[in-house]
Amino acid sequence: MEKSYFEDYTVGEKFISPARTITETDITLFAAFTGDWHPLHTDVEFAKKTFFGERIAHGMLSLCVGSALIFRLGPYVALPKSFIAFYGMDSVRFVGAVKIGDTIHCEGEIMDLQAKDDKRGVIVSKNSIKNQRGEDVVIYTTRALVGRKP
Repeated sequence: MEKSYFEDYTVGEKFISPARTITETDITLFAAFTGDWHPLHTDVEFAKKTFFGERIAHGMLSLCVGSALIFRLGPYVALPKSFIAFYGMDSVRFVGAVKIGDTIHCEGEIMDLQAKDDKRGVIVSKNSIKNQRGEDVVIYTTRALVGRKP
């Protein structure tokens, strides 16, 4: 299933990542790394009084971890060997909370293949990070700049 070039992908192609459980340690380390100590994520008593009733993972933590899970499929599955650069992310929406102990995975689908020139193209993928119940928690579109077949 290894892929090398832009032309190795097809519109409609789907990818489903392995899953990973989000832990309290993940939330603490993310807060320490980013400096985002909002009590919704780090204060049990504060979080009990919120809409969620308990602490939740940072949205960006869910996005970062969830989107990276697709790479567990192998180094040249979700992105080809000719990968040049992450070209962008559009329409990010945090549509559900990730709670401590939730297990998330990422599902992606190739929506468009845009040739830029003879040497480069952009792979556009619609992605959804889902919890263990199959509910969307983060949805977004990515663009990857990749090489074309010589």
